[in-house]
Amino acid sequence: MSQAMREIDLTHDASATSWIQSANSDDTDFPLQNLPFGVFRRSGSDEPLRGGIAIGDQVLDLATLSRADGLDGLDGLDGLDGIALQAAKACAAPELNDFLAMGPAAWRALRHALFRLLRQDGKSDIDTIRQSLCPMADVELALPARIGDYTDFYTSIHHARAISALLAPNGELPRNFQWVPTAYHGRVSSIGVAGQTFRRPHGQALREGGVTPEYGPCQRLDYELELGLYIGVGNAPGERIALSSAEDHAFGICLLNDWSARDIQAWEMTPLGPFHAKNFATTVSPWIVTLDALAPYRKPWTRPTADPQPLPYLEDDGNRSAGALDISLEVLIETERMRSAELPPQTLSQTNFAHHYWSMGQMIAHHTAGGCNLQTGDLLGSGTISGPSRAEAGALMELALAGQMPVQLSNGESRSFLEDGDSVILRGWCERNGFRRIGFGTNHGRVLPAWT
Repeated sequence: MSQAMREIDLTHDASATSWIQSANSDDTDFPLQNLPFGVFRRSGSDEPLRGGIAIGDQVLDLATLSRADGLDGLDGLDGLDGIALQAAKACAAPELNDFLAMGPAAWRALRHALFRLLRQDGKSDIDTIRQSLCPMADVELALPARIGDYTDFYTSIHHARAISALLAPNGELPRNFQWVPTAYHGRVSSIGVAGQTFRRPHGQALREGGVTPEYGPCQRLDYELELGLYIGVGNAPGERIALSSAEDHAFGICLLNDWSARDIQAWEMTPLGPFHAKNFATTVSPWIVTLDALAPYRKPWTRPTADPQPLPYLEDDGNRSAGALDISLEVLIETERMRSAELPPQTLSQTNFAHHYWSMGQMIAHHTAGGCNLQTGDLLGSGTISGPSRAEAGALMELALAGQMPVQLSNGESRSFLEDGDSVILRGWCERNGFRRIGFGTNHGRVLPAWT
């Protein structure tokens, strides 16, 4: 793991505030110490999409900022020049791929420059910078990158054990689970940004007591709480990425919902894995929180001594010392009846990514271990994130015990699986004493009735 990706520096100073007052609120996801990247335009406009930074309740337009006069760093003022200016100009495109491809030095240079420009006690031309701000309430957000390939992992041992207990004849983990970060290749065309709506999928399923499968709408629709990792710098075909340098290739993280049709999945899973069960929709949050922003929330990555230890290519001292990420996560549901009654969404579960059996760095190293080339903008899903208790389940399949114990909602409804009109909301945030709380925003998607 790259040491530079773990360094805590002046941009993590908890005492630093911004002249954008909403960024100083205790409950904002986007304080000065975060500075996540996304792509936006003003709502209802025909403006081109371009890159921006979330800061408080505002979006800083990097395209406008990169063209602004008076930010050249002269006259003793903080400016935007050199590699930071080049990086900001790269963010003026409708997707962030050119910026992501510039690598860690450029990512860090732009982060530091923006931190100085937005800091309350900095020396910047506030009036000029203010012209590049847009209220977040007035913008529409798009996918932040052009995603070439999407790989979804299956790497939470708590989720795997829960699913195995429900479905496997002997309740045992798959034989390879503790040896390899298992994964499958997903579908890019149906990835949407938060706010995505989708039709309940159709597919083949073998109903209880049935002898032959039936084709029809999914009857066991589920969500999966995941994180998504965007690749910044790729690797050449045949070139393996060592675990020690894996995070030099990783730009940042978003929230990801891997919607899943469980009845279809159960029938089609053997021998090649999910197809119709997962190719209809995947929803990602619009803001990418950089690994630099996440530096204070590192934890040691551990493996129980009684478990098999990683093979050498998945082992590294840096990963052991700081490969885990302390990211708190929450799943909420908003049913059609809740919306009609103007009731707030209800929390279904809370968990933490630090429980994960394999780290993000190990996923990158394993993905390339056979010679696969990752490319700028590729998306890796963490797999369902669950903790050791049922209250920390990352999917309804776990939470409702495959329909055996429906989840009771406060308005009198219950859920074994998702119903039409249900919205699922994912939230994520990081907290640590001595540092500012930072968040990922929200990821929400809604189920529409199946096509008839």
